Amino acid sequence: MTSDRPSRERPTVQPSDDSGQRTRATKARRTRSWAAVAVAVALVAGGAALALRPGGEDTKDPRAQQVRAPSTPRFQARPGQSPPRELIAAGRVAVSGYYTTEVVKEANGDAVGTYRWSLYDAAAKQYRTTDWAWVDVAPGMRTAAVLERDLPVDRIGLLDMRTGKIRRWIEVDEKVGGVRFSPDGKRLVATTYSRNPDGLFKDASYRLNGKKVPGPKPSRTGFHVIDVETGTARFAALPPRKDQPGAFAGAGRHDLAWSSDGRLLWEPAANKTGKAYYDEHAKASPVPGREASLPLGGGVLSPDGAHMTGDFAGEDGKITSEVLDARTGKRSALVPAQQLLAWADDSHLIAWRCDPDRCEPGKGEFRNQLLLVGLHGEKPIPLSGFRQPKLRDKDRWNPVLTER
Repeated sequence: MTSDRPSRERPTVQPSDDSGQRTRATKARRTRSWAAVAVAVALVAGGAALALRPGGEDTKDPRAQQVRAPSTPRFQARPGQSPPRELIAAGRVAVSGYYTTEVVKEANGDAVGTYRWSLYDAAAKQYRTTDWAWVDVAPGMRTAAVLERDLPVDRIGLLDMRTGKIRRWIEVDEKVGGVRFSPDGKRLVATTYSRNPDGLFKDASYRLNGKKVPGPKPSRTGFHVIDVETGTARFAALPPRKDQPGAFAGAGRHDLAWSSDGRLLWEPAANKTGKAYYDEHAKASPVPGREASLPLGGGVLSPDGAHMTGDFAGEDGKITSEVLDARTGKRSALVPAQQLLAWADDSHLIAWRCDPDRCEPGKGEFRNQLLLVGLHGEKPIPLSGFRQPKLRDKDRWNPVLTER
């Protein structure tokens, strides 16, 4: 997710080898994959909701120079729901929706990576399954940009999340396969393609675990920058980069995302920063100063700009990730989590973590849940139930985290 907006990861719907994705509970450093962006910003059935504001504890952290831990932000947790049925939220961020993925085979030997989206229905106070092919939710959780099935498409819907109805359609000249709101919610970047970016084609097959499987075909043509209020769209041509990370993972989908200040666009690249930046005319731009110190592959700045999320840092079986000082890039805290997703406030994060009692390399490492964790040693608060441990399970859900 961008500057103050939580990031989320959207893994491409592409078969891969589970053995190559060992947990962050090992010393191996897990790469932050990003096929569609963001990127961030991600519950077992039957738990009661919590809507509390517990007081802060006198938890001491030597690195915090013995200061009192801030109060835990207000949260709504569903520790007995996976996927969630009712709203999950903490501080400034909520799970505005979630998606699952599966590969659907076609008769001619091709296949399509398919996303199934559920969005929060404020009127019904629950998540509802939709039939949209692609979704992005604007800050405030009142509007979602949606794309119809059979990507790419020639119009973008602005969905009213309070009524579940399309407020209006924005038609575009170049067909779109992915959309993304700017950090302020006033613009969209709509990435354009000549074929379905999630398509897997027989004539692009490769071998996976000794078996021949259909592969992706890069087909990005460029992007539209769209003013949400007026619907005005400006197109810029931008073919896919040759140094896109991942020979197969996400090789068909090359969506653009916004920089933290909303002035530039970026995509993953095999360079020192892990990102390539462009202006709205597709002209290459230097890395913005505020983002130059982010970890390779991405990181999320805290709302006050003082901290940024780092990588998994667990050793000797410990499940911890580091938080870095945004000015120096040095470690400022360790938190009990596998992957840091979004900032609930200046000192608390929403994160994934597997069950410490059942988490070990090759076993239980992907059975994880959403937690609220703090920088001052607070006890983690479960926000969801545990996900299915099998990575390629069609019911394994991924959260969409949005400022509310």
